[in-house]
Amino acid sequence: MFNDQFKLHIIVFIWGFTAILGVLIELDSFQLVFYRTLIAALSMGVFMKIKKWDTHLPKKDILKLLGTGGLVALHWILFFTSAKVSKVSVCLAGIATTALFTSFLEPIFNRTSIKPYEVILGLFVIVGLYIIFQFEFDHALGLSLSLGAAFVASTFSVLNGKFVKRISSLKITYYEMIGGAITSFILLPFLSTGETWLTIPSNQDIIYLLILSLVCTTAAYAVCVEIQKNLSAFQVNLTVNLEPIYGIILALIFFGEKEQMSSGFYFGAGIILLSVLSYPVLKKNYNRRSSNSKKLHEEALKS
Repeated sequence: MFNDQFKLHIIVFIWGFTAILGVLIELDSFQLVFYRTLIAALSMGVFMKIKKWDTHLPKKDILKLLGTGGLVALHWILFFTSAKVSKVSVCLAGIATTALFTSFLEPIFNRTSIKPYEVILGLFVIVGLYIIFQFEFDHALGLSLSLGAAFVASTFSVLNGKFVKRISSLKITYYEMIGGAITSFILLPFLSTGETWLTIPSNQDIIYLLILSLVCTTAAYAVCVEIQKNLSAFQVNLTVNLEPIYGIILALIFFGEKEQMSSGFYFGAGIILLSVLSYPVLKKNYNRRSSNSKKLHEEALKS
C-alpha cells in the first residue's frame, strides 16, 4: 500500500511538470499537442502490442472515443496556450477548478441532483477566482484560457466516466490519443502560429516532447492504472488534486522570480486549492451519511 501511494505521488508530481515542459518547448500549442498525442498514441500502441492486449472495439465506440480525444486535444491546446501567454502558476490555478466543474456537469449528464456541498465549494472557488482577477488582472487572458481548459477537461472526464464502465482505461486512452492527434493535425494549417503549419522540432524540443509524451503521458498513465487495483478511488482523486500545488512549487523552482505572484494571487489560489482538496473528503462523508440514512429508512419500513 505504501509503495503504491508513493508511486501515485510521483505520478502526480510528474503531471505537475507538464505545464513547465509546455513553456520550455518552443513549438506553438497546436504543434505541441499534435506531437504529444501522436507520440503517446504510437508508444501506447507498441506497449499494448508487447503486452498482447486486445485493442479491438466496435466501430461505434471507436468513433466516440476519437471524438472525445478531440476534446482532450482542445483541453491541452488551451492549457499550454495559457501557460505560454501567462505564467505556469496562473495556468494551474485555473486548472484546479476541473474537479468542481465536473461536480456540476456530472449531474447534468447523468440526470442526478447537485449536492449541497458542491454548491458551497463552487461558491468558494468563485471567490478565489474573483480575488485572483482583482490582483492579477494582467493575467486575465491566461486565467480565462485555463478555466476553458478546465471546463473541457471536466466534460471529457464525465464522458470517460461512462466509457470506463464497459471499456478498459488503456483502450480509452489509446483511442483518445489517436483522436487528439487527428484533431490537432486538422487544426494545424488553420490555427498554428509557427512559421510553417508543421515545424520540425529542435533537438531540445524533441527531448522535451519525448519526456512529455513517454514519461508524463504513457508511462505515468500505465502505472496509474496498475496502482488503482490496490488504492481506492478516494485516495487516487485526493492525491491527483495535489497536481496544481506540485506544479506551482516546481514553477517557482524552475523559473524563480518570473513566476513570483502577488500575495493576493496566492490567497485566491489557496482558497481554490483548499476547496478542491476538500471535495473528495466531503463527498465521501456525504455518501456515507446518505447510505446510513437509507439503511435506517429501510429498517424503519421493515419494523
